[in-house]
Amino acid sequence: MHTDPRPQQSADVIAAELLRLSPAYAPTPLLSLRRIGARLGLRQVLAKNEGQRMLGSFKSLGGTYAGLRALARATGREIAELLADRLGNLPALICASDGNHGLAVATAARFAGAPARIFLHSTVPAARARRIASQGAEIIWAQGTYDNAVDAAAEAARRGAGILVADTTDDPADPVVADVMAGYGLIAAEIRQQVEAAAHQRPTHLFVQAGVGGLAAAVAAGLHTWMAPPARIAVVEPAEAPCVAAALAAGRPVRVTGELKTAAEMLSCGKASRPALAVLLRHDVRVVTVPEATLIAAPHLLRDEAGPSTTPSGAAGLAGLIAVSADSTTAADLGLEAESRVLIFIARSGES
Repeated sequence: MHTDPRPQQSADVIAAELLRLSPAYAPTPLLSLRRIGARLGLRQVLAKNEGQRMLGSFKSLGGTYAGLRALARATGREIAELLADRLGNLPALICASDGNHGLAVATAARFAGAPARIFLHSTVPAARARRIASQGAEIIWAQGTYDNAVDAAAEAARRGAGILVADTTDDPADPVVADVMAGYGLIAAEIRQQVEAAAHQRPTHLFVQAGVGGLAAAVAAGLHTWMAPPARIAVVEPAEAPCVAAALAAGRPVRVTGELKTAAEMLSCGKASRPALAVLLRHDVRVVTVPEATLIAAPHLLRDEAGPSTTPSGAAGLAGLIAVSADSTTAADLGLEAESRVLIFIARSGES
């Protein structure tokens, strides 16, 4: 089990650390999707457009921050000192990825002048691998699924090849995964400020894509007590890769077997993260599993109704909302009705 005597930093401090790296870490837009709200018969649909984040993904918040903090922890420095000193001979950063987490960790290594080794599973498109390699990272291919790449990266770190900067773990006290989720927590802080600034009513419902659960846990922790009643949080995942549903049912992470093949490629994860699961259990979240046809249709609905361009992974929250809106039983269970105000998240087109 890992221990870290340093206290977790606040959202304001993390935001300042990242803005020091690039102005592209500025807050992303909060959109009002009035046409989609009208089409689904809802009072309000807001969308946090993470496609305009640095690197085109919310993963740049967690992976880059956690990577830099891991190097700072290893060298006994603060992040600002680490970046100013450019020590050289730094340990490598290691992680597994479907694409965006690896890109974020590789970017952290580049900022600090450290090597990076990113483990990708065999079905990750070559274009994603090239984008990560362009940051100076070494790409290591693992046969099988994302979860096989996770295992391979963890084994490399155990052998001393570098520092593991994972976004998922079985260790409830892992400081690196805590840092990843703290980075994602900036999104919740931005949303609270933007809703108030725009004089929107607070959302009553949140639909957020799952993956291993880190983003969902971070925004649940940051928004649950702030939301308006009934404050329902729905975690959305593909029916072909329901790892959070399996974990919530079992009360612990369990590995979902099978190919995990889905159009929402970035959500094809077989095992939820234990720290994320603990947060989700505390906040009484509900899981919405979505069929492939709905995942594929969601980006088209966004495009048709003047929303941002994205992919099935990036529009998974909307896909969950579409599925629940069409199912009166599930809608009633979630308290979703004509007066509901919904918040979703949208990721980058082509790199969700």
